[in-house]
Amino acid sequence: MASEHVVARVGEITEGKARIVEINGREIGVFNVDGEYFALPNICIHQYGPVCKGRVSGTTYANAETNWKLQWGYEGEIVTCPWHGLEFDVKTGQCLAFPNRKLRTYPVRVDGDQVKITL
Repeated sequence: MASEHVVARVGEITEGKARIVEINGREIGVFNVDGEYFALPNICIHQYGPVCKGRVSGTTYANAETNWKLQWGYEGEIVTCPWHGLEFDVKTGQCLAFPNRKLRTYPVRVDGDQVKITL
């Protein structure tokens, strides 16, 4: 059965940063991206590293719109696992290197001044 947990107050998690919380023995990273909150498990798909303790930044990308030239983008939306450098989209959990792999995401909502996660 799903349960909701208060993990922070609005404004306590700096934009572009994560806060690691423990709920029922699970470490979860709560991220603030432009005032919107997202939550991922603090365990990398590669070798179980503490992914949410990694650097939050952007990434390079190239596509038809950029004429296949590298661009910098997604600032504050990408977390890089500190163990081996895999990058993940904070909003979706998607692994950038492996399109068929992603981290689980947890629902986050703001209720008044409280940030809450549902597990």
